[in-house]
Amino acid sequence: MITSHGFTRRRALSIVAGAAGFCALGAFAPPPRMVHWQGEVMGAPAEIALWSHSESHARGAIGRIESEIARYHRIFSLFDDDSEISRLNRDGHLSDASPDLLALIRESLRLGDLSEGAFDISVQPIWRVYEAHFWSKQQIAPDIAARVSETARSLVDYRRIEINARRVAFTRGGMAITLNGIAQGFITDRISDLLRNEGFDTAFVDLGEMRALGLHPDGRAWRVALRDPASGNVGSRSIDLSDAAIAVSGGYGTTFEPSGKFHHIFDPRTGASAAGLRDVAVIGPRATAADGLSTAIYVAGETKAPRLLAAFPGTRSIVTRADGEMVEIAGATT
Repeated sequence: MITSHGFTRRRALSIVAGAAGFCALGAFAPPPRMVHWQGEVMGAPAEIALWSHSESHARGAIGRIESEIARYHRIFSLFDDDSEISRLNRDGHLSDASPDLLALIRESLRLGDLSEGAFDISVQPIWRVYEAHFWSKQQIAPDIAARVSETARSLVDYRRIEINARRVAFTRGGMAITLNGIAQGFITDRISDLLRNEGFDTAFVDLGEMRALGLHPDGRAWRVALRDPASGNVGSRSIDLSDAAIAVSGGYGTTFEPSGKFHHIFDPRTGASAAGLRDVAVIGPRATAADGLSTAIYVAGETKAPRLLAAFPGTRSIVTRADGEMVEIAGATT
């Protein structure tokens, strides 16, 4: 399961090309223009490209997007001490949780059940052990494996998260959650839905996870470059998107030390960094599902992928095995 205090993973994806040859839609209509926004979401660089006949309409939408992103930051950010998730982790309960926090925790618990615990938002205590061990001036324990194993046994279990009306609480002291393995997909979907409702049929949203609305302005699918998990280079492999989202999980995203053995995607059952696959890309209609599934499959392993994908119609996965071989997997049909 993925976690971070300030989410700083290296980019796994990039859009290959911008607009080219966007044709006018009518003899008297003003030519459409690209309006571009860049910023940050949950500590990761973010950008949105909109195509519109009205630049003022696009600029107005971007203003509303910025307000929404700021609101989500106040809910989901582990870096903000006053965010909802930070208050929940500090106090062990939250009595005034927002509908968005409740919705995403419920979806995370569902994915925890579907993945038999491979996806577990209660892994934040494991992150704290690794962070203190590798990034503090004084290491806290010579045997990091024993420390994280004990933390996993005593403090990690998504089933100990209770939701009742607007209240969220942990049933054991010292627990904490992270939504960094799914929140960026959730925000990507919400912003994409906002744009669709505002009449934008052609847009590309990259808010940590990517979602394409419609086709590229020149009539083709959007082409997205994927990072090579072996070399770290972007561009050696790519995928086409049309009205779809993509999310990628790989241990190279955030590492605690140069070898990459200790990284940010943990197996909740042991506390160790998952090591069975190089990376997992999930493509589907919604970025929330793609985001959570990519992490769940990365931890659970290739054999569990068909059943997990089958729970989210329209999703598929590209798994990169430890030896570098790439395999495409569809959801099980039975």
